Amino acid sequence: MQLIPRVLAFHEDLTKCRHDIHAHPELGFEERRTSDLVAERLAGFGCEVFRGIGKTGVVGRLRAGNSLRTIGLRADMDALPIQEANAFDYRSRNDGRMHACGHDGHTTMLLGAARYLAETRDFDGTVHFIFQPAEEGLGGAEAMLADGLFENFPCDAIFGMHNAPGVAVGRFEIRSGAMMAGGAFFDIHITGRGAHGARPESGVDPVIVASHLATALQTIVSRNLRPVDTTVLSVTQIHAGDAYNVIPERAVMRGTVRAFDPKSMELVEHNMRRLATAIAGGFGASAEVDFRNLFAPVVNDRDETAFIVETAAELVGAENINLAPNLVMASEDFAAMLNRRPGAYIRIGNGDQPGGCQVHNPGYDFNDAILPLGASLFARLAERKLARLER
Repeated sequence: MQLIPRVLAFHEDLTKCRHDIHAHPELGFEERRTSDLVAERLAGFGCEVFRGIGKTGVVGRLRAGNSLRTIGLRADMDALPIQEANAFDYRSRNDGRMHACGHDGHTTMLLGAARYLAETRDFDGTVHFIFQPAEEGLGGAEAMLADGLFENFPCDAIFGMHNAPGVAVGRFEIRSGAMMAGGAFFDIHITGRGAHGARPESGVDPVIVASHLATALQTIVSRNLRPVDTTVLSVTQIHAGDAYNVIPERAVMRGTVRAFDPKSMELVEHNMRRLATAIAGGFGASAEVDFRNLFAPVVNDRDETAFIVETAAELVGAENINLAPNLVMASEDFAAMLNRRPGAYIRIGNGDQPGGCQVHNPGYDFNDAILPLGASLFARLAERKLARLER
C-alpha cells in the first residue's frame, strides 16, 4: 500500500484518539463529548470550526489558495444502544452504549485527514470536514441539511466511507449507482380486549393477532414483489402483557423494511396496512400502523465513483478494489446528502480474520490498522479533486 508517510507517522495518535472515542460512546443527538473532542482537534489543526449543525454536528473548514472549488468529506459520530461484550481496556464506559458500527473509526480517519491537510495545504480551494450526528436511524443527515449544511458549506462533491468486516485490510468495495438499500421502520399497535388467562372466551387476544400478522407479513415480499426486486421485511419486536395469567389489552409489533426501489417500499407499506387491518378485524381487534421512511437508497454518482476508485487505486492498486460487490441491504443516511450533491460512498476493508464479527454485534471492534489508510484516502480525495475541478 502506498499510504501517505506523514499520516503513518501519527498512526499511534490516531489509535489513541479512536480508543478514547470508543470508550465514551454517545447515542444520536447526544454526542456532546465527541463533538467537543472533534471541535477541539479541528481548531488545534487550524481549521475554522462550526458547531450545532444538526444539533450536535460539527463542520470544519480549511482553505488554501484562492480557488472557489469545494469538497465535502463526511464521517458519522454516534454509537448504538448495545451493551459491549469486549474486555479490552478501552471498552465502553457508558452502560448500554457501544461503538458497534465503527463510527469511532470513521470519525478518527477524518480527523487524521484534517490534520494532514492542515499541515500541508497542498490543494487549491476549500475542504469541509463534516462530522454528522445521529446516523443510526434518527435522521442526522437530514438535520444537518435542514440547518443549511450545503448553503453554508458548499460542496461541489461529497464523499463518505464505512468499514466492512469480512473484507481484507487493504481492499475497498464500491458500486456505481445503487449500493445500499433504503430503509423504513414500522410500529403496529394492536388493541384487543383484556381478560383472565383462564377465560380467553371473554376477551380478544392481541397476542394471537400479532402472531398471525407476523407470519402474514412475510408473504408481502414473497408473494407481491418480483423475485428480482430485492426487498427485506423483518419483524424484530413483539411486546405484550405483564403477567402469566392476564390476556393483555394491547400488543405492539415493530420492525424494519429495506428496499432499493421506492415503489417496492410503497407496495410493502400498502400491503402491511391492508393485512394489519384485515387480520386484526378478523379476530375482533383493531390495528394501527405507523410506517416511517427513514433512509433513501445510497446511489453513487457515476463520475464521482470513477474518481474515488481512481484515487483509491493509487493507494492500494486497482486489483484491490471490488467494483461489483453484493448489494448491501443495510441503510445509510449519507444517502440524503448524496441526493443533494454528487458524490460516492465507499467501503474499506476492516479485516477478514477468522473469529471476527459484523457490525451491530456486542463483540465488534474497529480495526486500528486501517486508520492511516482511510485517512490517506480522505486526504488524497481532497487534494486530487481540488486540483482538477473546473468551473
